[in-house]
Amino acid sequence: MSAAAPREPGYRAPWAVRPEASRGRLHPEPADARSPFGRDRDRIIHSRAFRRLQYKTQVFVFHEGDSFRTRLTHTIEVAQIARSLARRLHLDEDLAEALALAHDLGHPPFGHAGEEALDSQMRPYGGFDHNAQSLKAVTLLEQRYAAFDGLNLTWETLEGLAKHNGPVRRPTPALEAYNRLHDLELSTHASAEAQVAALADDIAYNNHDLDDGIRAELFTLDEAGALPLVADSYAEARKAYPDLEPRRLAAETVRRVINAMIEDVVAEAGRRLQALSPRSADDVRAASEPVVAFSRPMAEANLVVRDFLFRRMYRHWRVNRAAQKSKRVSQLLFQLLHGGPQMLPTRWAERAGEAGSAECALVVCDYIAGMTDRYALEEHRRLTDPNVPG
Repeated sequence: MSAAAPREPGYRAPWAVRPEASRGRLHPEPADARSPFGRDRDRIIHSRAFRRLQYKTQVFVFHEGDSFRTRLTHTIEVAQIARSLARRLHLDEDLAEALALAHDLGHPPFGHAGEEALDSQMRPYGGFDHNAQSLKAVTLLEQRYAAFDGLNLTWETLEGLAKHNGPVRRPTPALEAYNRLHDLELSTHASAEAQVAALADDIAYNNHDLDDGIRAELFTLDEAGALPLVADSYAEARKAYPDLEPRRLAAETVRRVINAMIEDVVAEAGRRLQALSPRSADDVRAASEPVVAFSRPMAEANLVVRDFLFRRMYRHWRVNRAAQKSKRVSQLLFQLLHGGPQMLPTRWAERAGEAGSAECALVVCDYIAGMTDRYALEEHRRLTDPNVPG
């Protein structure tokens, strides 16, 4: 029987992560009525970092309009797709959802422009990677509990966050430091649930950017509809609804593309799992390649869409203008605070050490990475405009 074939409710495949066999938390805690991964999900949702995603850029900065995706709405879409895939593949849905909800907690303000700005400033100190920063957010920077820093998530959730892009060959200093305390086996693949969350990120990312790009009039539905991955869905939607107005036709098209990508992942994962015949989640981790992936034709078609979005959306002059302004804001914030940590709020300044030091750079980076777009702009004004109170 196929890995994705219908089963009785609650069935988990042999290669699914077992809540009862979790490797636990760095700081042991008594169990409660929830599964350990459901508890992780709840802690993530209640974190400050999760709330801040509401005002962090996906592609368009917040003043462009309220209908475009933010980092939070992107995260929620990823979580919905991850749960759907996990259910189809008989995996642990709570773990897949927790990973989807946490995967962007470390993303700085201003989307990828903000990430590039921080990476350039942090290059002498090991660089900046938002996946590693997400792990740092949930293991150190969140300070809600009396007994420990961070959220004290399970090993399985932390492993999935660390390996969001696959095995980690060159960990950042922060990731390396945490790994010495709590070995996440960075050189292996992550669980199938973590792989599901990563693929759900790709599916959501491309499709909502197509939708937002059409809404922002950066390209037309006909232009997007000519792409290999989109063409069949566009034709189906037009055939089913020949008189439908363009905005709803775009939504119908994108919905079909998402479904096509999910079906492709389910079928390809079924083939790979059948060939591997894993007996446990550790067999999935030890495999030579991911078990949850697009088929080759889908992966190639997806690359065509990404190239189109890169040319027509991410490098559009409107987006470029916002990105360049955002980079300058992030870079100047870093330079001012790294050179003058006495301007940091008290609890940050106490940890920053000497101006210009590596220790100070890490603290300033954490401070900026946690900002929302609008807080970063306000902080920039406070630090640069003499007419704005500090």
